[in-house]
Parts: sequence; structure tokens; C-alpha cells
Amino acid sequence: MDIVKLFDTDFPAWLEANAEAAKRVGAKYIFNITGEGGGQWFLDLSRTGPKIERAAGQRADCTITVSAADFPTLWNNPFAGESMYYSGRIWISGDEMLALSLQSLFQRIKSAVG
Repeated sequence: MDIVKLFDTDFPAWLEANAEAAKRVGAKYIFNITGEGGGQWFLDLSRTGPKIERAAGQRADCTITVSAADFPTLWNNPFAGESMYYSGRIWISGDEMLALSLQSLFQRIKSAVG
């Protein structure tokens, strides 16, 4: 899985085409994907968004940290996030409940971009 392509190309294209749906989430996130092939992205799904860009000091309501090795599990099954959280494979800081609102969004994006 090409995580960088997903966050730098596929995700922004989906956000542009589905701006109103994305804004309904109403939060800002940082994705910190550690390890080879990862990176850090700021995702604004608030009324000022939507946008996604490389994270560089932005403030988020929720930060999600996962390894590049574990990210495909989360991407392929967004509902796996809860079990990954409890097993220590994903870390969430800030408002943890906001992470749950990404489950259905991830499913919609995944069905659009593959």
C-alpha cells in the first residue's frame, strides 16, 4: 500500500469532490504514520476545510498515530481501529471519540479510491 500516494493524491481528490460531506465531520486531525513509507498529515474536516496537507505545527482536535505496517489493517477495515487501540497498535490523543467518526468516512473514501 502506498500511504504517501493515498494521503498526498487520492485523499485530497476525494475531499475536493466531496467537500460538503467531509465538512460534516466537523473536526481537525493529525495522522502520524510512523516508519518507512509513513509521514504526518493534517486533515481539516471542519467548516474551514476540507483540506489535507503535510502536518507542520497545526493544532488538531484528534491525533492518530499508527505504524506504516499497521495502517493497511486500519484502511482495509476502519472498524478494526477499536481492537487496534486496545491492543496498543494505534494511539489516539485529544478527543478519542472523534476517531470513531472517521470510520464511515474511511469506508467511503476507500470505496472511491480503492
